[in-house]
Amino acid sequence: MPKTLDKIARFLSKHHILSLATSVADVPQSATLFYAYDAEKVAFVVASDTKTEHIQNVLLNETVSGTVALETDAVGKIEGIQFRAKMQMITHQEGELYFKRFPFTKVMNPQLWSITLATIKLTDNRLGFGTKLNWQRENAKELE
Repeated sequence: MPKTLDKIARFLSKHHILSLATSVADVPQSATLFYAYDAEKVAFVVASDTKTEHIQNVLLNETVSGTVALETDAVGKIEGIQFRAKMQMITHQEGELYFKRFPFTKVMNPQLWSITLATIKLTDNRLGFGTKLNWQRENAKELE
């Protein structure tokens, strides 16, 4: 795993909530979701009902963006990522990682989704104020 992607994976493994942004016909929508990070696929696995507005948007436009951030008042400790991705429905078998991270959700039989990351920008002020590390998937343009 490249050094930048390794730092991103370590950051994401410490957190479990992401902010998701979707848009259809220039109307934005956002949502907060629990996630399991799949470091092998460089993707999030999330659960969300197909009736929600953000998922209705995804069904029309798979391109999404979002953030995961450490909440802190200490400027020198600020860490977070911004991402662009494609979001698609997956089976429970494909998303088993989600149930390993959140076992209590399995009885609710949620619809699972994969957010395949195309680009990631990690801000990490612990490495120096305003330090940004960027990662891009080889076929990122196909996913944006």
